[in-house]
Amino acid sequence: MKNLFFVILSLFAATSYAQEIQEKKENPQLQFWNELSKHCGKAFAGKIITEPVPKDFQDQELKMHVIACSDNQIKIPFVVGENRSRTWVFTRQESGIQLKHDHRHEDGSPDKVTMYGGTSSNTGFKNLQYFPADQETADLIPYAAGNVWWVTVSDSTFTYNLRRVNNDSHITVEFDLTKEIEAPEIPWGWGEE
Repeated sequence: MKNLFFVILSLFAATSYAQEIQEKKENPQLQFWNELSKHCGKAFAGKIITEPVPKDFQDQELKMHVIACSDNQIKIPFVVGENRSRTWVFTRQESGIQLKHDHRHEDGSPDKVTMYGGTSSNTGFKNLQYFPADQETADLIPYAAGNVWWVTVSDSTFTYNLRRVNNDSHITVEFDLTKEIEAPEIPWGWGEE
């Protein structure tokens, strides 16, 4: 009888473990996170693929650098020409994946409009996550309360997208993940936290 108890307990533990592995394998947010994590330490060139091109992006080299990765956070500076003020900060939370925009001045101090963004509102897809503006964003930038950001990642491309619900414009920046480039200088304010 004692042996039967241990056999049943072992089967239960093995089944639970297998189920946990299967859930992790099928969780779209985890798959997205793992795909993004594959590019840690790498930098890539990008281009605006929507019209019109925002003025501060015109005739500028666009680069992303997956500079810092941990189990719960990935930081990706988005460099526009010589401007190293922007960093996308992805954070895993119980409620989903959060995307925040860390904006800094050249001296490293935070911009007055920084750390806006949102948290994925559902599980999304393994190659696509949506981030509707959160309350912090609505309080900080009232006109951005309806913003929706989304990010795609595949073996060949990473796209960052923004749709402003209150107008017809949207922005898409696409990066070629098949061609690694030399990493840009570190973002403004890096290492001062």
